[in-house]
Amino acid sequence: MRALILAGGSGSRLSLGEKPLVMVDGVPMIARIIAAFETAGCEVVVVLSPRTPFTLNWCRAHDILHYAASGTGYVEDIIETVEALGETAPVFTSVSDIPCIVPGIITDIWEQYIASGRDACSVWVPLSFFDRNGCRASYVEKVDGIDACPAGINILNGSRITVPQDEIQVLVRDRRLAFNINTREELTRVRQFLEG
Repeated sequence: MRALILAGGSGSRLSLGEKPLVMVDGVPMIARIIAAFETAGCEVVVVLSPRTPFTLNWCRAHDILHYAASGTGYVEDIIETVEALGETAPVFTSVSDIPCIVPGIITDIWEQYIASGRDACSVWVPLSFFDRNGCRASYVEKVDGIDACPAGINILNGSRITVPQDEIQVLVRDRRLAFNINTREELTRVRQFLEG
């Protein structure tokens, strides 16, 4: 299955250039995410925008399959990419700023999605993990009776990409997925976590 890694944002809050290329544990953040999805058996396509020309060059230099979307918006770029690729099967989508994701998390999500029989899947992490990691949560919702935040990972049915899809909410109780890097403070915390 394909995994679309969305890497077209400006990363303005981090103020360190293009966020996908920020170094975490000696490698660009996006390289860690690509490796996790590839190891989990996915064919990765990095979705870029006019705001990330250096990430585009990095993808070219490393022979990473990529698509230059218009950069209209996160959801719009997903739809544009799925349609451009002619994708009709389920497809993972992931943000490019969750550097602690590992293949086991991805395969667990996939298995729960398949077992559900639903069109789509959204992935959530307990709010308490964000608090513990010192990372800010952008949105909170009850999932399985627990305050949870979006992890930035979804599965969508490519054949129904332009219409609402019935989804399963998967709660991942793994602290690593709550490292979503948007500020220098969060970057420092994830580096400390990986060192320690």
